[in-house]
Amino acid sequence: MEYPELAARTGGFRFGTPHALTVGDDGARIAFLRSAGPRDPAPALWSLDVATAALTQVAAGPVHSYAGSARLDVLAWAHEGGLFSSAAGRIGTAAEALDPRPDPTGRHIGYVTPDGCLRVVTGPEDQLLAGEPGGDASWGAAEPAAAQFGRDRGWWWSPDGTQILAVRSAPAPSLHLLDLVGGWVDVHWDRETYPYLVDVRWGGAGNALITVLRRTQQHGLVLSVDPRTGETQVHAELADARWVEPVAGTPRLLPDGRVMVGGELAHDGFDARCLFADGSLITPPGLYVRRVAGVLPRPNGGPEIIIEGTEGEPAEQQVFAVRTAQAGGVSARRLTAAPGWHTARVGGDVLVVDLTVIRGAAEVTTLPSLAEPLPYAPEPVLERVTDRRLPSGVLYPTGHVTGTRLPVLLELGAGPGHQQVVADPARWQERQWWADAGFVVVSVDTRGTPGVAPSFEKVIYRRLADVALTDQIDALRSLTGKHPDLDLGRVAVRGTGLGGWLAAVAVQRRHDVFRCGVARDPIIDWTELPTAYAERYLGSHADNADVYDHHRVDPAAAGLLISPAGGLSEELAFVTRECA
Repeated sequence: MEYPELAARTGGFRFGTPHALTVGDDGARIAFLRSAGPRDPAPALWSLDVATAALTQVAAGPVHSYAGSARLDVLAWAHEGGLFSSAAGRIGTAAEALDPRPDPTGRHIGYVTPDGCLRVVTGPEDQLLAGEPGGDASWGAAEPAAAQFGRDRGWWWSPDGTQILAVRSAPAPSLHLLDLVGGWVDVHWDRETYPYLVDVRWGGAGNALITVLRRTQQHGLVLSVDPRTGETQVHAELADARWVEPVAGTPRLLPDGRVMVGGELAHDGFDARCLFADGSLITPPGLYVRRVAGVLPRPNGGPEIIIEGTEGEPAEQQVFAVRTAQAGGVSARRLTAAPGWHTARVGGDVLVVDLTVIRGAAEVTTLPSLAEPLPYAPEPVLERVTDRRLPSGVLYPTGHVTGTRLPVLLELGAGPGHQQVVADPARWQERQWWADAGFVVVSVDTRGTPGVAPSFEKVIYRRLADVALTDQIDALRSLTGKHPDLDLGRVAVRGTGLGGWLAAVAVQRRHDVFRCGVARDPIIDWTELPTAYAERYLGSHADNADVYDHHRVDPAAAGLLISPAGGLSEELAFVTRECA
């Protein structure tokens, strides 16, 4: 079977892989989704008993998403509008159920309806908690701007299961505390000044924490919400002259009562993405923090914060432990030894690294994967190039003989903001297929890409096209010193979304360098993008219309193929012909 068909049938080699892992707060259970094999697209819901390492299928597929109580003794999911739980099977509801979630105690299950209502099921009772059927308002759904900040939900349970914190979109979002026994209060903050609700987190014994941003995204607040009155208290301010980039997994209430937030250290020679607790630095400046996975108790020395991050090599993601009590200065302990791209999940005293379940110092089990084995074993040459130390990767055809000059495919992937140069074989499979078709495939993480430093990411503000295109060209020229088989007289460029836009920019503006380009589902006009997304990079259109004009591309540019997803064979034929 040819690679494009194999990749399509196996979901890009993801079918059969455990994903959407959740660890119960007491560490007793782990829930996850996994389909029955490498050609099965319908994931089933599974539960692992950590004490016995026994696996149980909770529900046959398809279960595309689920939620659980704090201990995961009750799991809930929706299928074809019906509500299901691990405790009661199918549950009768008054309306079609979307986004069902048990409360932390497992007594109630809340869900939203297609007409924008929020309802709660308790035993046989189905209660309308909030809703305005037929009106313009929607309760409990993530408003459109939420997706631009990585927030995919619009309501949250209180830790004791007696209240719900819900977004009302009408169309501007507001936040409200709803009591299950009746009554509600508004959450108060200056919504006119801070219209973006970026994140909501409510767990443990403390108040809910919310993050809000100004329209410009250059200033934000972390607020604590009083569950009785809805009044808020400022815990931290977030500020940046370009845009604020909150750290995933924050803000978070630590066991000692401090509030941990993500931020940036940009003085005394530091250029770092760090964590702070009540204003005190708790991660070393050399650790680029990507995500906080959770807090893990330890028998000695107090709890540790588990972090996904990078230390020196942006192509890798490692897992680190940081002590919350920092006697003698900040430090991080690396938990993963092998090079690569590692992830972590935490619950109770259980840590899951990749698919390996660890309790204390002992490995309990590894969640079995049924995925299709990767067809290629790519060996990209990873190195930093130019005086800007741009991460780059060069991938040759299998069995390439040195001295044979080949055309170059510059693979942009999803473009700036998304890393392409990563130490993960799965991410290089499609690029190896292109290489074996007769190309040297080059990927460069230009400025604007995460993983290096905050200043590296944000120098693109209002000049993304110029900075990214300059970096790509400079990197190509620099690579020829160590890779003389790159034929820079035959260079093609290819990308998707924002990467497709940059491919179009490259062909349109520098046809002297790029002979042809493939743009998959590209951005053409930035004014048609969600406001929050466009303004993060280009600023306000009202104040920077010329910047938006400068970033518009012509989809009919010579040498450019606009391609839909799934058109690999057509793309290969086009690029091969143009680079002949």
